[in-house]
Amino acid sequence: MLSQLEARGVSYSLQGIVKDYGEFRLTVEQLELREGEIFCLLGPSGAGKSTLLRLLNFLTPPDSGKMTLFGRTYLSSNFTPELQIMRQITTVFQRPALLNERVWNNIVYPLKLRRQAVDKAAITPIIERLGLSGILDQPAATLSGGEAQRVALARALVFSPKVLLLDEPTANLDPENIAIIEGMVTSYAAEHRSTIVWITHNQFQARRVGDRVCLLEKGRIIEVNSKEKIFSDPDNQRTREFLCGDILY
Repeated sequence: MLSQLEARGVSYSLQGIVKDYGEFRLTVEQLELREGEIFCLLGPSGAGKSTLLRLLNFLTPPDSGKMTLFGRTYLSSNFTPELQIMRQITTVFQRPALLNERVWNNIVYPLKLRRQAVDKAAITPIIERLGLSGILDQPAATLSGGEAQRVALARALVFSPKVLLLDEPTANLDPENIAIIEGMVTSYAAEHRSTIVWITHNQFQARRVGDRVCLLEKGRIIEVNSKEKIFSDPDNQRTREFLCGDILY
């Protein structure tokens, strides 16, 4: 019998992906990402996590291989998705780049960019869950790091993306802000059945939020497994060494 996660539809399928950056090479022989899952990427600096995220967001084409998203296949020679596909993907980076305007204008900016109506009733739950109700008129330049990251996440969610890519969004934040962001993302994945790919260096965070966890090392996938499996009984000895801190970089 299929598990609840395995029964979900496939959003991304990567096959034979190779991307070269000078002496560095990212290789993804085969990888599937599913609807409604939080897929955590672990690995040391320089392992290829951000490169993989850029591929998933069509920011950089592979040198070879193909990627399928929502049933549409993109080859290395034609890696330009339709606008309607791009508008279903968004990324939140470690350092949010906010507009030099008030918080409200930052949050609704993606809707105006897409010429969609600003539905306050639909936006309000996101604002409230992220604890932003009291700072909507505040200039973005005056925000703390945690506030700015919560605004960036609200901005990413207001148009209900089908794919949310997170590049260490809670790095250097305090526990309160981390808890708010983790809670919002996990709820969003469950409620909207969106695919979440989350880069983190924090094993404890991957345990808390991930459905599946992937370990990358030197541009290659070492292991992909459920968080329960990978943290209790990983298949790969290299994974065991990494999780135990026996590998130094």
